[in-house]
Parts: sequence; structure tokens; C-alpha cells
Amino acid sequence: MNRRRNADASAHPFACAFATQHLAGQLDRRAFLTRATALGLTATAAYGLIGQPAPAQDATGAGGGTLRIQMDVRPLKDPRLWDWPQIANICRGWLEYLVEYDEDGTLHGMLLEGWEASENAATYTLFLREGIRWSNGAPLTAGDVAWNIRRWCEAEVPGNSMATRMNALVDPATGQAREGAIEVVDAGTIRLNLPAPDITLIPNMSDYPAAIVHPSYDGGDPAAAPIGTGPFRPVEHVPGERAVLERNTDQAWWGTAIFGDTLLDRIEFIDYGTDPASWLAALQADEVDMLFESVGEFIGILDEAGFVRSEATSSNTIVVRTNQGALVDGARPYADAAVRRALALACDNAIVLELGYGGRGTLAENHHVSPLHPEYADMPPPAFDPAAAREALQAAGLGSYEHELISIDDDWRKNTCDAVAALLRDAGIPVRRRILPGAEFWDNWKTYPFSATDWNHRPLGVQALMLAYRSDAAWNETGFSNAEFDALLAEAVALTDAEARRAVMARLQQILRDEGVIIQPYWRTIYRHMRPGVRGARMHPSFELHPYALGLEA
Repeated sequence: MNRRRNADASAHPFACAFATQHLAGQLDRRAFLTRATALGLTATAAYGLIGQPAPAQDATGAGGGTLRIQMDVRPLKDPRLWDWPQIANICRGWLEYLVEYDEDGTLHGMLLEGWEASENAATYTLFLREGIRWSNGAPLTAGDVAWNIRRWCEAEVPGNSMATRMNALVDPATGQAREGAIEVVDAGTIRLNLPAPDITLIPNMSDYPAAIVHPSYDGGDPAAAPIGTGPFRPVEHVPGERAVLERNTDQAWWGTAIFGDTLLDRIEFIDYGTDPASWLAALQADEVDMLFESVGEFIGILDEAGFVRSEATSSNTIVVRTNQGALVDGARPYADAAVRRALALACDNAIVLELGYGGRGTLAENHHVSPLHPEYADMPPPAFDPAAAREALQAAGLGSYEHELISIDDDWRKNTCDAVAALLRDAGIPVRRRILPGAEFWDNWKTYPFSATDWNHRPLGVQALMLAYRSDAAWNETGFSNAEFDALLAEAVALTDAEARRAVMARLQQILRDEGVIIQPYWRTIYRHMRPGVRGARMHPSFELHPYALGLEA
């Protein structure tokens, strides 16, 4: 079996250039680590290249026990259709990933031992770890992985966001993987042959819809016939109530020699709805050991109550967006860019951050690219001019039009939309609010004419833009379609040099602002509270929970 060759910095075609940019102040540490590891350098080698030790791992806990986690328990479906990280957190117990993204921005192999990128990032060679078996006893092979990648590329499947992530492998004429793009070299090696460079390929394999399923999987509920490679198996799943994983004692987990023993016997995910007061009450009543996320005023209350707080700076965000193609009473009120720009012009993002999220974040600039992203281009803050906003709407014939702003009924997303609505009213723009329960909102999140959606952290800014704003993206909830934007985005994805990509990103960011695509007020710092003694549950920038790493102190 061919094994990985370029694991050290001296053999890596990009490593020295990235390190030089970092040391010159052109790339911060997270950006350097993400870029270097995405293209094949190990985390240890990446840290060594800049003269720093790799961070220590969370201390291990005692073996055994049950960990109870407050979290939404949503219906399960085909992983490539997953649109919420909570679904993935349950299924991570038995469905694993080729690549895992760490809190510090590095990427490391899980089912993959490692990977190599060619000098132009147009060819990737993936090396499977040896000795991994499915829970039915069969070995995991390169053919199994190739089968998964091919099904990721099936762009005609409604809601398949993995096709957007694997765009370089997809033939636009067929909506399937390109001929010759996915090559099985031997039982443990896969080669991906791209028509153009793509720096997002490996980071996208770490995103939560990229779980690896057995070739017998039929596209339905993955818990119905749960063949996986992970150390747990599902024993109960009731949407809106609870999900339970138990350790698979029939077969030793392949990862023990690399990541250590799986500590827990059982993991329970318990759904307490969208009211954070219920989450607090459950933690105080010893009904759960940890929260999926702590929000709003409850962060301070949990601190004072003595629970352990973990937090992560991230590119998690909320966008208050119009859908440009939405029909409202026979008309498309948001098809006009002047109308969309006017709504953004009426909003002061600093006020929305304070009222909507208690100031626990940093200001955003209405273009969905974060200063945490390596290619972020510095821009002046968006203008705030309520009078000009009102005049623009009057000129567009919508001066008296009543906008309906829709949100979920939870804490911070509801508060954020309340703040936006208040600012619009202050500008003389009529607006009413509609607040929906979680299940109803989630079922239709892409179709509302004017609503708010939260978006997860991604390592690279181009990943977020590909998922949310490319014309044919499965998650394009704005209806935005712009040929120039699509072409520039394809150009940015193909650039390995951060400075060159930043120049293109500046144009992409400006197009999103000029077109008034979103009101994006802030980037979120995210929080999680837990009882003392919970191990391996530090808040992850992408809300990931890794069941194999969770534990409890004796």
C-alpha cells in the first residue's frame, strides 16, 4: 500500500511560503495553520515551522459513565443533506470523517492518515489509515471512500450541499463526478484529479455533512441500519425529545491506539426546546451535565452558578437577508438592489450587536467574510443613514410597503431580528415581526422572503461564499445570482497565494455590499457551560462534539 510521503515541512511545496507570510504579519497564526494543514502539512510540523509547540490536549477522564447533553434532537436524514450541526453531533458516534478540524484552525486526518496536494493544488492524494473496519466487520477501503465522494458529487439531488463543496470534481453537464476525477490507486489510496486548483477541498471534507457512510447505505435514516466506523451505536432517537448512543462493545474501535480509549459507556442528547431558561433549569436540576451552547443573559448566570465556561472566537454569524426571487402578493419586492441596500442602510450593526447578542462578538460588514479568514480584505464599515434609506425606498415605490421579518423563537436570533425591526421602524420603514417555533422555521429556512439565518464557522472565507451565494448553491437562501461574482469566486478558490486571493476577495466583498445581499451585523463569540469534571467538551468553533473524546472524571 502506498503511504503518505510529504508529512514534514521540508517536503511540503507551500509550507515555507506560508510560514514566511505568517512571520511577516501577512497571515495570522490560525490562517497559517489552516492553509498549511489543508494542503498536507501535519499540525505538529506546522507548529514546528513557526517555532511553537502544538497545544496540549484536554486531560483524559475516567472510564465508563453516562454523559447527558442538552441539545436539539432533530430528524435524521442523508448526511449530505444535513443542514444543522446538531444532527451531525449525534451521528458522529458511529459515522466518522476523513478529516477533522481543530479549535486552533488545524486539520488532521481521522479516517485518513494524511494527504498530499500537488504544487498547484489540482491533484490530491488521500491515504487511508490501515486497519479500520466497519461495524459489520468489513474493512474500510479506498473503494468505499471513492463511493462516498462520488455520491457527494451528485448535484441533481435536492439539498445536497456536498455537491457545492465538491464543485471542482463535478461535471456541470451531467451533475455527476467528472470522468477520471476520482481514482482508486490501491486499497488504501485515492487520487482526486481536479481540472483546476481548489484550496477548499480538504477543509470541506471536515464540514459536518461529509460523514462517511457504508456503501450499503440507502439514503434514509442513518440510524435505521447503523453501519459505521465509530466507537458508538445509536439505540434511541426521538426527534424533539432524546437520542441515545451506547458504546459498541462488539468490536474494538480502530482509533484507540491513536486517540486513546473511548471513555463513556453512554451519551444522551436531551431536547429542551428553544428557551434557554429551560436549558439553565435542566443544568441546575442535575438533569444534564452540559449545554450544547450557552446564550444571552444566561452566560453570566451560569458563570455565577459555578459551571465551567468554554468559549471560542469564530466566524459563526447571523445574516438578516431578503430572498430576491420571493413572491409576496404577486410581486417580488426584493428583486431591486436599491431596496435591499436601503434596508441595510437603515441598520447600525453596532446597535444590533449590543441589543441582539449582548455585545458578545465583533462587528461584521455585510459581506460574510471574517477577519479570521486568511483572505479577508479590510473594508470600511457599512454606511448607516436612515434618512437616505427611507428616501431610497420611496424612490423604489416601496415607501409604505410593510416588510415582514421572520425569525425563530429562540433567544439571540429573535433578539437580533427585534433590533433590526426597531431600527427599520426608527427610519420610518414599516415592518412587522413573525416569530416561528423551531420545527416550522427549520423546515422552510431557505424560502422566506425576509428572515434571519445563523451560519456556521468555516476555515476559509471562500467556503462560506461558495455555500451561501454562488448562483446554483444548494444553500443559497438569498436568491442571489451574479455571473461576475461566480467567476470571481471560482478564481479565488483556485489561488493558493493568500495575498492574490485577498485582492479577488475584496471585489467579492464589494459586490455583496453593492447588491445589498445581506444585513450581517456581527461575528459571534460562542459559549458552552458544563459541570466540573466533564472532559473533551470544549466549545468548538463549528459546534462539533466528538464522542470518542468525551469523558467524565471519577
